[in-house]
Amino acid sequence: MLVLLLLLMPFAADDSYDVVLAGGKVVDGTGNPWFYGDVALRGDRIVRITAAGQLDHATTKERIDCKGLVISPGFVDIQGGFGGKAVSKIMQGVTSEITGEGYSSAPANDKTRAGTESTGVGNRGQNTDLDGPHGFDAMLKARQASGSAVNFGSFVGAATVRQYVKGMAPGEATPEEIAAMQQLVKLAMQDGAFGVGSALIYPPGEYATAHELAEITKPAGEYKGIYISHIRSEADHFLEALDEAFEIGREAGTPVEIYHLKAAGKRNWPKEALAIEKINAARRGGLDVAACMYPYTAGATGLTSVLPPWASADGKLWDNLADPSVRAKLKVEMAKADTDWENMGQLAGAEGILIVGVSKPENLVYAGKRLSEIARMQNKDRRDAAMDLILSEHTRVGTIYFLMNEDNLKLQMQQPWMSIATDGAGADPEEMKGRLVPPRVYGTFARVLGHYVREEKVVPLEDAVRKMTSLVTRRLNIRERGLLQEGMFADVAVFNPDTIIDLATYENPNQLSVGVAHVFVNGVAVVKDGKVTGAQPGVALRGAGWER
Repeated sequence: MLVLLLLLMPFAADDSYDVVLAGGKVVDGTGNPWFYGDVALRGDRIVRITAAGQLDHATTKERIDCKGLVISPGFVDIQGGFGGKAVSKIMQGVTSEITGEGYSSAPANDKTRAGTESTGVGNRGQNTDLDGPHGFDAMLKARQASGSAVNFGSFVGAATVRQYVKGMAPGEATPEEIAAMQQLVKLAMQDGAFGVGSALIYPPGEYATAHELAEITKPAGEYKGIYISHIRSEADHFLEALDEAFEIGREAGTPVEIYHLKAAGKRNWPKEALAIEKINAARRGGLDVAACMYPYTAGATGLTSVLPPWASADGKLWDNLADPSVRAKLKVEMAKADTDWENMGQLAGAEGILIVGVSKPENLVYAGKRLSEIARMQNKDRRDAAMDLILSEHTRVGTIYFLMNEDNLKLQMQQPWMSIATDGAGADPEEMKGRLVPPRVYGTFARVLGHYVREEKVVPLEDAVRKMTSLVTRRLNIRERGLLQEGMFADVAVFNPDTIIDLATYENPNQLSVGVAHVFVNGVAVVKDGKVTGAQPGVALRGAGWER
C-alpha cells in the first residue's frame, strides 16, 4: 500500500497547477510553427506544455481561456532601461529588459557623478554603495530591493568605466589607465554584467579609441560577455564605424552586437543594404556579430547631439554654452555639412528635430515642437535656439530626430540575426504630466506584431517572437528564459494577434499599446485581462561571469 501511495504522489503533485493557459496558439520562441496548446504554471516555473485540451481536467487555482490568443515567452528588451513599474513595457508583453548603452549606474565615484552633469545620463544620485569594488552587484541588488515589474540586467558602460578613471578628459588613455579600466570591467563581469556597452557619439565615449575599447572589453570575453555598441557613426561614416566595431570584437575576442542598426540621413539610406552585407560577410568569416533595431523612422537622443563633442570636454559644457566666444565657434562647426562627428542637426535639419524632453515651466511651451518652429517663436537662429534651450534646461534635452527610411526598416527586420529593442526606459502615462518620450517606449513590440507581422507581413509571427525572446537570451547567456519550455521560468505573454497594435505617436506618445491580455513575470501576473496589476516580481538577471 505504501509503495502504491509513493507511486501516486508525484503524479498528483504534477497534475496540480497555479495557472493553466488553455487552448491558445503556442509560439514557443524557437521559430518553430505554432500549435494549439495548454501551458501550465506553478510557482515561478512553466511546468507543463501539452496539446490543447490535455489539461482540461487538471487541478488548478486559475484557468484562463486563451482561445484566439497567442501564448508566447515574455519579450526581452536588449536595449531598455530600469523602469520600476515599467507600465509601457509590460503592456507590450515585455518581461525582461537590459540596460547599459554606454553608461551604467556602477561603477561609481565622484568622477562619474560629476560627468553626469555634462552627459545627462549615468549615476544621477549620490548612492555611495555603488562606489565599492562590487558596486555593480550593489546596483542590481538596490534595483531589486526598490521593486520592478520586469526582470532586469545591465552591461557595464564603457563611458562609465572611462569616467571613473579619466573623468570627462579627452585624449587617449594611458596603459595604466587602461589597466585600471580592465579591472573595473572584470569586477562588473563577476557581478553579473552581460558585457561592455559603448556609445561612441557621446562624450566621453566619443573620446575612446578602438584600441582602448578592445582592451577594456577583453575581460568581458573571459566571462562569456559581449561587446555591444552604439557605433561611432550611423550616417556619413556608417560603414567605417561597423568596421571599427568588428575590429574591437576581433581584438577583444568577444561577439559584437550593434545597437539600433540604422542608416541615418537621406544621403546615407543606400548604405543600409551595404551594411547588412558587411555584417553577413563578417559572420561568414567567423565573427559572431548581430544587431538590434526599433521599428520607427525616427531616433531619439539628446539635443546636445547637435553640438560637437569638444563642447563637453572636461565637463565644461555649461560654461562653454554661456561663453559668447565659444558659442560663436560652436555655431560655425554646427553649420558644417561634413564633420568628423555625428552632426545630428545637419542630418535631420531643423524641421526634422522634435523637442520632447523639457521640464522647466518656461520651456514647456516648446514640448512637441520642431526646432525650426522654436527658432521662429524666439526669432533666433536655430543653432542659438538649440544652445539656449540646452543651457536653460541644464540637461541634454530629450529630442526626436527624423532620419530613417521605411524600406530599410523592413529589410533589417527580415535579417535572421536582428532582434527588437525599445532603446528606452518604461513609462507610465499617468505619471508623465505633460512630458513626452519617443513612441517606441510605448509601442515597439506591439508595432512589430501588429503592423509589420499582421498588416505588412514583413516577417512571420513565429520569427518575430523569436527575435523578441530566445535570440536575445541565448546571445546573453540568460539561462532558463526566452522559451516556452517545461522547466523554464514563467515569463509569459498572452496577446491577441488580430488586435495587438501600438497607439503612441511622435506628437502624442503617452498612449499604451493594446492587444496584450495577460503577462506573467516569474509566474506572477503583472497584466491581467488587459490591465496592470501593480505586482513587481522582477528579479536581477546576471551574466555568465557572476561568481558571487
